[in-house]
Amino acid sequence: MADPRGFLEVPKKEAKYRPVAERVQDWADVYEHSDNPIKVLDEVSTQARRCMDCGIPFCHSGTAGCPLGNLIPEWNDLVRRGRWDAASSRLHATNNFPEFTGMVCPAPCEAACVLSISEQATGGSVSIKRIEKTIAYESWAEGVIGPEPPESKTGKSVGVVGSGPAGLAVAQQLTRAGHDVTVYERDDRLGGLLRYGIPEYKLQKSDIDRRVAQMRAEGTTFVTNCDVGTELSVADLQARHDAVVLAVGAMEARDNPVPGRDLNGVHLAMEHLVPANRECEGDGPSPVTAAGKHVVIIGGGDTGADCLGTAHRQGAASVVQLDYNPELPGQRDDGRSPWPTWPLVMRSSSAHDEGGERLHQVAVQRFVGDDDGNVAALVLAEVEVTRGDDGRREITPVGEEFEIPCQLALFAIGFAGVRRGELLDDLGIELTPRGVIGCGSDWQTDAPGVFVCGDAHRGASLVVWAIAEGRSTARAVDEFLVGESDLPSPVRPATLPLTVR
Repeated sequence: MADPRGFLEVPKKEAKYRPVAERVQDWADVYEHSDNPIKVLDEVSTQARRCMDCGIPFCHSGTAGCPLGNLIPEWNDLVRRGRWDAASSRLHATNNFPEFTGMVCPAPCEAACVLSISEQATGGSVSIKRIEKTIAYESWAEGVIGPEPPESKTGKSVGVVGSGPAGLAVAQQLTRAGHDVTVYERDDRLGGLLRYGIPEYKLQKSDIDRRVAQMRAEGTTFVTNCDVGTELSVADLQARHDAVVLAVGAMEARDNPVPGRDLNGVHLAMEHLVPANRECEGDGPSPVTAAGKHVVIIGGGDTGADCLGTAHRQGAASVVQLDYNPELPGQRDDGRSPWPTWPLVMRSSSAHDEGGERLHQVAVQRFVGDDDGNVAALVLAEVEVTRGDDGRREITPVGEEFEIPCQLALFAIGFAGVRRGELLDDLGIELTPRGVIGCGSDWQTDAPGVFVCGDAHRGASLVVWAIAEGRSTARAVDEFLVGESDLPSPVRPATLPLTVR
């Protein structure tokens, strides 16, 4: 049984970041790496004592906690007892890629932890994310993780379009079920947004390479530099495979056509993050760099924070991040976001700790250019955000305009949905009013034998949701191909996306 006094005797302790002055000079992992791994394992085992193995473990409830249904109390108890190999087995039973979620997930499981009901009384939630990450990396270090090829083959073939977390999850599950799976990726490297959207300091790309190597050894085939619909026709795709899964993401970025938007130096966030990641891969200097510039990031979410950390490492002269929303409180307001729902609180990432300024309740009015057509300044105004009768957000200027210097502006205001193209047109698939690909209860789209999962279905969301949908879609495809399936299905298509600012 769990330690009934663990949370009373053990204070919560998170993993330490490297010093700011050191980490902004490179693209390495922001966390400290100890020369004494045994000490780290002992510390994490002690942290696992804080888990109470609750009668109703909200931490792995998909409506509030982990959509994967991770067996958190079980592997916490195994870690507490030093049974790291067994903990790895329980963790991988529900999560194909726990090192990905252990690094980049905002941890809704911790927000739903019973110890989060009163953080002042309990010291805060169990450090679930840290324990998960430690299990994953310890498993790799000790050789616990290896290929799991199928015992027999079904003779059925599946094509997966997209190699982000949803595509990788559905591919691994279907390969292990005995199907011949080919993953098609339009980029030159695998991983989707894991590879080119999330900065290197936040997720080391060697983690992706290691998982891809595992999947290759299991029998999954990967094809890069293949834009399905152009380099490979839809007719050829469907002729090759008995089923197709669309895991193409939701990469249609939102823009804001304010005056001066066409000036040089005004970009969408991905126009900054993708080439920065390519530079880390050795593809040469990024054409969109913050080096020596006054940078303004428009958008207060995770993508904006990724741009912030990237700008620090590129040597920006200054960075300002804008958010039209009011500044949130530092602690959960039970009236607005009662436990165990996701708390609406002010969040700071490692990038915010590295510097920069955050301005709230402001919005861009126009960009100001110099004589050469380059952005030189940004005109802002204080604003008030309200909701109209139709529920739409309305942003109204309420204060005096003011100007700040700006030589690089980055729009990080979210994504509008799936990009249209030959693939969807040739499949005859229309997007929903939300700009995503709809499906039935069996994850199948309007095109027979064509399934969807991840951001392409739910809109831009979390890596943990992408993996959960990939696993669920794999079961649906398996049933479609052979009539039954033993694969798990953690979420249903009707599940609404978790809103995380």
